[in-house]
Amino acid sequence: MAALTEIRSKRSAPTPIEATDTVHFSSTRRRLTPAQRKWAEETGFDAKPGSVCLLADTNGKLARVLVGVDRQDALGALAALPTMLPVGEYTLDADSVPLDAQLSALGWALGAYQFTRYRKAKRAPATLAVDTATFETLAPLVSATALVRDLVNTPTEDMGPKQLADAVKHLGKVHKGKVHEWVGEELLEANFPTIYTVGRASHRPPRLIELTWGKASHPKLVVVGKGVCFDTGGLDLKPSDGMRWMKKDMGGAAHAIALAGLIMHAKLPVRLTLLIPAVENAVAGNAMRPGEVVVTRGGHSVEIDNTDAEGRLVLCDALAYGAEQKPDLIIDFATLTGAARVALGPDLPALFANDDAIADTALAHGRQVADPMWRLPLWRPYRKMLDSYLADFANAGPSRHAGAITAALYMERFIPDGMPWVHLDTYAWNDGDRPGRPRGGEAMGLRAMFAFLQSRYRA
Repeated sequence: MAALTEIRSKRSAPTPIEATDTVHFSSTRRRLTPAQRKWAEETGFDAKPGSVCLLADTNGKLARVLVGVDRQDALGALAALPTMLPVGEYTLDADSVPLDAQLSALGWALGAYQFTRYRKAKRAPATLAVDTATFETLAPLVSATALVRDLVNTPTEDMGPKQLADAVKHLGKVHKGKVHEWVGEELLEANFPTIYTVGRASHRPPRLIELTWGKASHPKLVVVGKGVCFDTGGLDLKPSDGMRWMKKDMGGAAHAIALAGLIMHAKLPVRLTLLIPAVENAVAGNAMRPGEVVVTRGGHSVEIDNTDAEGRLVLCDALAYGAEQKPDLIIDFATLTGAARVALGPDLPALFANDDAIADTALAHGRQVADPMWRLPLWRPYRKMLDSYLADFANAGPSRHAGAITAALYMERFIPDGMPWVHLDTYAWNDGDRPGRPRGGEAMGLRAMFAFLQSRYRA
């Protein structure tokens, strides 16, 4: 939490930031000296969102900072400042334009993130001082977001199925959870045929990683994450531009791992099962072929129409296994379809749910914590798009229509009637740099789902 520090009574006063959304500096005007006001005007500070003006005292020492903000975007209001301002400690002035204190501080911390596994940080971030309660609330969220970003940003050579398993094992060690995994042909012996089939062509064997935690008397919660560590498309090979960023196809697993960490850190009263099917969808002589039929753990026969629709295949075995535990709720995260991005763009995860009340509550919490999602329908007439002439159904079909919906409908077949289920089709990626959202891996829907779970399972 280098970007946020707690305010302590003996600490010398940090440099204040005064946020303003008007050129007249709003309530700060009366507190500026004539020289400071003239300096702001001479340097062209116009209080537009993102504009910054540094003000010195009579000794030439940095005394305050004026920042133009969009007060409708508290999360992004201060997010560019950690790498813009001189290194030091700052606090938001009490007379500033009102901003949501937690969201603006969270945005500051998210804006300080840098991925440093392969190179040094470009610079140290400036620090925002916050009260102890805010720090304790935000610290787990910032750490969880950084974990998602780190996992997704790491290239496949250093983030294969084993490394995902290592991340789960570390989580289990920290929170005293139990971890078990099935590796390679153990998947066949334990009846996880689709996970094995998707991953069998890689030199790194596929696996299913399971973490369990919590008291048996608490409601059962199953969290599943798609862990396709690299996706070539299989024999239905992706073109080079479509394959370039497929290290991020384990973004669903990254979200599920981070959410499990938040649940355990908060000690939510649940009996948690985390399931990560981890594979590489590779090309080799034993690769899964179009036209094959696989009988899944759920007992359905599935025709492989497209080897590049592999995410739903690894997920369906995990979902069927999770459903066998008769949970109160199943949540899955997956970087599942390009169709969701076409429909909603890169910022909005598509949310599917078989329970309207759960969907509405999850969406409301997403809005409250500035982590928006958008619901798409489980339009069951579209199931016919996955019809097969020789199996129960196919994993894909000839139509390009409603790709995100048909993928969700495929997975819904593995959820028993009446069992609450939420599916997030998330991008897990920023295509470019924006305040608080650096280019690369991103947590999308993580804070929303954690807030939803906190409300559903109050300690």
